[in-house]
Amino acid sequence: MRLVLLVVAASALAAAQTPEQGQEIFAQTCGSGYCHGPRGSGGGAPRISARGFDQAFISNEVTRGVPNTAMPSFASTLKPAELNAVVAYVAKLNDAGSYRYARPPLAAEAERGRALFSDAVRGFARCSTCHEMEGGGIPVAAPIAAVPASPAAFRELPTPRVATVTVGEESMPVLVISKAARVKFYDLTSSPPVLRTEPTSAVRFADGSAWRHSSVTGAYNDEETAAMLAYLRAVVK
Repeated sequence: MRLVLLVVAASALAAAQTPEQGQEIFAQTCGSGYCHGPRGSGGGAPRISARGFDQAFISNEVTRGVPNTAMPSFASTLKPAELNAVVAYVAKLNDAGSYRYARPPLAAEAERGRALFSDAVRGFARCSTCHEMEGGGIPVAAPIAAVPASPAAFRELPTPRVATVTVGEESMPVLVISKAARVKFYDLTSSPPVLRTEPTSAVRFADGSAWRHSSVTGAYNDEETAAMLAYLRAVVK
């Protein structure tokens, strides 16, 4: 009987270590836009797909975490089989093949702007907190269709989609995602914006808001902003 139990346990552990099951666990724990993003493409945290990471390195990072960053240790929050499954999935993301994530090289100024756009040093004050580009970042705002002509225009970018919502006694600037039986919107009063869902009957809308794009662009000076604009002009089609 003991031998049978050991065989069953070993089989269950092996089944839980597949990349497919790891993908499901990753999506729940690491794959949000504020973390490593879908399929590890990057978001609030760095991209981890197609980086050349080997399985030993991935296992160490997932198990121990990364000191002085937002990356925690998952040793106490995931079961061993779940950890192994996530490591297997992230290892698959780093194989050359269908999971390859490649970005074309750009001119030096545009490459600098690309790095600034998702600069981890700036925390949630970086542009990728609200904008998705090249598969990275968080699509809070609509896709960028027109690039501002100058750093000044970048700071004063019009925000016609920002409305004012009142829920009970609380009023806030928001970007509305959907209106149905429940209203889904991003609350812009904090950084990063908070995705909220409220019953339609509890929400009152008003066009316009005192919120301005300049209130969230202060982490970049004019020179850095100019580099980011060069990047956007190179990639926005």
